[in-house]
Amino acid sequence: MPYVYDDQNVFARILRGEIPNDTVMETTYTLAFNDIAPQAPVHVLVIPKGPYVCFDHFAQDASAAEIADFTRVLGEICRAKGLQPGEGGAGYRLIANSGRDAIQEVPHMHVHILGGRDLGRMLAPA
Repeated sequence: MPYVYDDQNVFARILRGEIPNDTVMETTYTLAFNDIAPQAPVHVLVIPKGPYVCFDHFAQDASAAEIADFTRVLGEICRAKGLQPGEGGAGYRLIANSGRDAIQEVPHMHVHILGGRDLGRMLAPA
């Protein structure tokens, strides 16, 4: 089934400048901004500027330049925020919720970068 992108979702509106954001980094293909309801001392949302619904949609349909840029932005933010474990940071978590079962709240592909404290286990045992 092909993905249907809703161009009225909150991230699309942010990309069009209709809703303000607290920008952390912006490149040709990617926008990163602080989450308005942070779940950790560092909580940054990273979104591609293209109309992708979820991570697999992005991975299948984005250009190599978009994918490389997005990945580099993730790494640069982790470095800039002092989260990289190999560089003296204590680590970080990347979360990309996709679809109903993962409780994806905004139908625009996005990755959460969380860090700045012990985040505990990712999932509780079932």
